[in-house]
Amino acid sequence: MDARVGALNAGHGGGAAAVDGGPSRITQQQEHEQQQQALQQQPQIGTWQHLLSGGVAGAVSKTCTAPLARLTILFQVQGMHSDVATLSRPSMWREASRIVCEEGFRAFWKGNLVTIAHRLPYSSISFYAYERYKILLQSVPGLDRHNDFVAADICLRLLGGGLAGITAASVTYPLDLVRTRLAAQTNVIYYRDISHALYTICRDEGVKGLYKGLGSTLLGVGPNIAISFSVYEKLRSHWQLRRPEDNTALVGLGCGSISGIASSSVTFPLDLVRRRMQLEGAAGRARVYNKGLFATFGQIVESEGLRGLYRGILPEYFKVVPSIGIVFLTYESLKRFFSGVPSDSE
Repeated sequence: MDARVGALNAGHGGGAAAVDGGPSRITQQQEHEQQQQALQQQPQIGTWQHLLSGGVAGAVSKTCTAPLARLTILFQVQGMHSDVATLSRPSMWREASRIVCEEGFRAFWKGNLVTIAHRLPYSSISFYAYERYKILLQSVPGLDRHNDFVAADICLRLLGGGLAGITAASVTYPLDLVRTRLAAQTNVIYYRDISHALYTICRDEGVKGLYKGLGSTLLGVGPNIAISFSVYEKLRSHWQLRRPEDNTALVGLGCGSISGIASSSVTFPLDLVRRRMQLEGAAGRARVYNKGLFATFGQIVESEGLRGLYRGILPEYFKVVPSIGIVFLTYESLKRFFSGVPSDSE
């Protein structure tokens, strides 16, 4: 789910008001005016503040949830180089105890430095790109009526969120791959640090090796980010219209967590395939999935069953709520700080 966490935008809490059904015109004028007033009250900040707010929000979130993220990765790659029939049922407590006993407590943050190095540009690009894509898409015929038509408003968010996620993932993908390989290492250390991993991958697998699994990433990040943006902004708009006195930080925390669960449930199999393809040929191991993206899906289902596509979903669920919540909470707080808008507690 790393392709999702840093790309969620708590920026403009727009959203559709009540509708008569389908792409019909919004008829509750008073509610629409309240929504526009809420939009105007949102913090307005410049380019570098957007970049810094998004980057810091992603880095803080990933650092806080690094132990659960590493458990997710270790579970996802189980069965890749071992007999699936001999694997025991995944246990978060058992795996966490093994990490502490064999690798030490600090091992929960293995690869976190490269995570931050990846998350800062990823989050910055995705947050900023979402704002820019929304402005660009508003000039497209049909989408320019997004304030009046529900269908146009939803389409604007889905396209903006998906394009932002794809842009950020494409630019920063090599760092994401390195992070996966560092986090997947247990007792045998093949990659010492970020620079050594980048050099070794290029030496052993060529420059193309830095982009293994990019196809599944781009295929998943679009709907992943789009679902997160759409669910978050819809919930946030609905909540603020009916309970405008509630603390905006808590609203962002709750809505962000729900949006993370929704997107995780839909796109987790793609994330699992991405992780396994990222580890193809790592540390000189033989290739396991060498017939393409869709053949990899079939191979996993054939050897591990449908449940194999959701291996590691439990720690992911435990991770996604605080992770997404921290992203939105940090981003909203930094936007208010930079814009000079006083918080609700002041």
